[in-house]
Amino acid sequence: MSARPSLDGVQNVATASRPAADVAVRRLLRIPEGQTSTEGAAQRAFSTSVLVSAVRCVLTYLVLPFVAPALGLAAGVGPAIGLPVGGVAIASNVMTIRRFWAADHRWRWAYSALSSTVIALLVVLMVRDVAALIG
Repeated sequence: MSARPSLDGVQNVATASRPAADVAVRRLLRIPEGQTSTEGAAQRAFSTSVLVSAVRCVLTYLVLPFVAPALGLAAGVGPAIGLPVGGVAIASNVMTIRRFWAADHRWRWAYSALSSTVIALLVVLMVRDVAALIG
């Protein structure tokens, strides 16, 4: 008799059947069936995403409106800086969402909702930046 626990009830995450909603989201994110990632990779991507968002927030809400004018730097450079930083932040959030889904992370739905809200807010800010550059 073996002292090792039975693995009869354990499914391989890569081959387990998925709910239709999970399949639809993985298809939308273009994650091939069978492709997996580790939770560690997902958490590293999350950390990177948070860092990029933090840099964007510090630039947008502290440096550009208060520090730059106090140092005599040209006003109005915010939109020119905000657009590429916003683009990087969106790309970082999308990358993190993909990693969470590839890892079948237990918080993938919650993170996707949070990150999608952040992306929507970034798009609004980027539209405002474009309007400021044009007008």
